[in-house]
Amino acid sequence: MKRFVWRLQRVLDVKTKEEQIAKIKLLKLTEKLTQKRSELLIQKRLLQDIIAGLTDMNARKRLSEQEFFLKHSTTTDELIRQLEENIKNLETQQKEKIAELLKLRRFREGLQKLREKAKAEFIEEQEKLEQKELDEMAAIRFARKADPALR
Repeated sequence: MKRFVWRLQRVLDVKTKEEQIAKIKLLKLTEKLTQKRSELLIQKRLLQDIIAGLTDMNARKRLSEQEFFLKHSTTTDELIRQLEENIKNLETQQKEKIAELLKLRRFREGLQKLREKAKAEFIEEQEKLEQKELDEMAAIRFARKADPALR
């Protein structure tokens, strides 16, 4: 029996590799996004802790600490704003990567269906050829048995 060879196998292999690479990129992007979110959470928590610490102080000490906090909180606010902006950008990139991955997956799955269909047709054709050979051999045997001159 002949071996099944599909013309588009290399395209399917390439698309499978592209899908794997896209999954890896999406995973790295998701990890980076998670890291940025945790950084943002830490910065916000630090600010809340400082504010909570200021409210627990006595009035005289609190005023000087509040003044110091307000002068230096702009850098923390700027850092938080940058982290939020980075998170938005990463979320946008993540959505794009997911869309790209889904597109690659649909294309690959379509190629796999075509391959399965072609293989089924190939097997059916091979079975027909095999049956045809068996029929011819049976006809030859029958003809030899029926006509003693052919032996």
